[in-house]
Amino acid sequence: MNLSGKSIRTFIGAKSYTISRRFYHDLGFEEIITSPKMSYFHIEDFGFYLQDAYVKDWIDNSMIFFEVNDLDSTLKHVRDLRLTDNYENVRLSEIVYNDWGNEFFLHDPSGILWHFGNFNLLP
Repeated sequence: MNLSGKSIRTFIGAKSYTISRRFYHDLGFEEIITSPKMSYFHIEDFGFYLQDAYVKDWIDNSMIFFEVNDLDSTLKHVRDLRLTDNYENVRLSEIVYNDWGNEFFLHDPSGILWHFGNFNLLP
């Protein structure tokens, strides 16, 4: 039998579980509470587990890449949410253009680094 699957779901922590839950709701994720200290956040079939746990070295080294279809529209949508105005420590970049594809960055309230991007087609 070959390895097969349906999804990969990362686990991330939160400096303030309450603030992070609100942030991900505002960003557009739906929440399924799995226990008093953990929730599953998803958009369509893509998701992750948010834990009420904070380990600075873990959080400081956590990154998530979210591949999107339309990077410009996604950046406009995220910018229009005004997350940087509504949450302390949240940062949003402009689009960075690379040889492999393009991306912009969003830091969540705990410092988790999100890469929103798309890839160039291979020849």
